[in-house]
Amino acid sequence: MSRPEHIAPPEIFYGDVEATKYTANTRVQTIQAEMTERAVELLMLPEHRKPALILDIGCGSGLSGEILTEHGHEWIGMDISPSMLEVALERETEGDIMLADVGQGCGFRAGSFDGAISISVLQWLCNADSTSHSPAQRLSTFFTSLYSSLSRGSRAVFQFYPESDEQVKFIMTFATKAGFGGGLVVDFPNSRKAKKFYLVLWVGGEMAVGPNGETAKQELPQALMHEHEGEAGSSGPTSVKYEKRRSDRSKVKGKGKKKSGESTKDYILRKKELYRKRGKEDVPKDSRYTGRKRKDAF
Repeated sequence: MSRPEHIAPPEIFYGDVEATKYTANTRVQTIQAEMTERAVELLMLPEHRKPALILDIGCGSGLSGEILTEHGHEWIGMDISPSMLEVALERETEGDIMLADVGQGCGFRAGSFDGAISISVLQWLCNADSTSHSPAQRLSTFFTSLYSSLSRGSRAVFQFYPESDEQVKFIMTFATKAGFGGGLVVDFPNSRKAKKFYLVLWVGGEMAVGPNGETAKQELPQALMHEHEGEAGSSGPTSVKYEKRRSDRSKVKGKGKKKSGESTKDYILRKKELYRKRGKEDVPKDSRYTGRKRKDAF
């Protein structure tokens, strides 16, 4: 069976008929509510931040927003499907909703939100719907803008359906480049039907304010397990933490180094010539001042 993101772009796949059918399906409503409840739990919102302002990414017809409202939070929803948002208006959801493509960024003031959730959306950003779409560029723009939109110490939780481990790593690469810490939480890892993936990201280092206002170290929550799971013989990781890698330039052999016996001027000229051969623009012209020794500062 083909995945929805491989059939058509979301704004087309979730047209008038599909949007109405999706929202009216009681099984979908139940699953959406369960995943949203779990996402709110993984946000670990402090009590003193209630009501919090939450960004619902890919809010659709407002099913996840209803859970946020039940928890006493305010929310703003973004979705690319006009049909889904039309259903949300008809259902008179409590949050503010807007038509937007998150692949083009989250255009909010810095630090606007106390957290963000997203249900079954993230995998759509990995799909190129047209020749002008670059999954890498869209993910980079999305995570960079989301990072700035969240307040320090807050979290973003994404429930999604990855196609492979490589896709998870691909997504996390752009999240860490944007500045996020965090990792993957896999609930019920040994169950085909109940298995769920949650990408839990946080803003602002390894320390955060806990649910009761105390300062605590940022840690990935424990994954949910069936009663028989966790015993000997169970397999599969339940959580994977990702960290931003810092390149150690001092360990890269010969990178940015002068050759033995090479003068500073010769080194600069050699590097300039190399840049020109690679087609780099705006390489300064050579002159009698190239590599000159500067006077000592006072």
